[in-house]
Amino acid sequence: MPWSPQPIRALTLDLDDTLWPVLPTIVRAEAALQRWLAVHAPAVGERFDLAAMRAMREAVARERCDLAHDLSAARRETIRRLLAAVGEDEALAAPAFEVFFAERQQVEFYADALPALERLAARWPLLGLSNGNADLQRIGIGQRFIGSVNAREAGVCKPDRRIFVLACERLRCAPHEVLHVGDDLVLDVRGAIGAGLQAAWLRRGATSRDAAEPHCWQGPDLLTLAERLGA
Repeated sequence: MPWSPQPIRALTLDLDDTLWPVLPTIVRAEAALQRWLAVHAPAVGERFDLAAMRAMREAVARERCDLAHDLSAARRETIRRLLAAVGEDEALAAPAFEVFFAERQQVEFYADALPALERLAARWPLLGLSNGNADLQRIGIGQRFIGSVNAREAGVCKPDRRIFVLACERLRCAPHEVLHVGDDLVLDVRGAIGAGLQAAWLRRGATSRDAAEPHCWQGPDLLTLAERLGA
């Protein structure tokens, strides 16, 4: 049965892997951090290569569940542990993180993302809704959005319904009046539907053999969604 949306008053959009691929961005940010540490805390570079630094990040994720909703705090704690492990000044964690964070905002958009955002933003209020720490203003697309809600602010990560409820409150819309757009079936689609929102599943690279999900729009890119919505 074709997807038939209810009347929409606003859209929430996931950011990483919806508007840009996140992995290349993180790889570049980690490389920038490694270069900075090589100059300002050389003992870290002598002991930890990129693989070992990533292993430390994974250890923080396992051991500090209280930071699961705050990727910036988890990254700062990772850097602090790296510095402490080799006797470097732990106060360097703050400027080192800023190097990482600045590079993390240098994203490469999917080809459809910016044209689709322009069309969607001309029709509806857009709100960023992310588990990550992308900064819309620093990335340069803040003017397309009325704001953003992330897991750090909400205190919980998608698919927890509370982050979706907070987004709807920010938009001053009832959940059923909001369409959430994202790439992840569990975090975005099922999370949104579970909180009462409508959902659009962005499936870049999916084939006809891949499983379908009822009760949501499914398509290959944002321009296709914009066209489906009449934007």
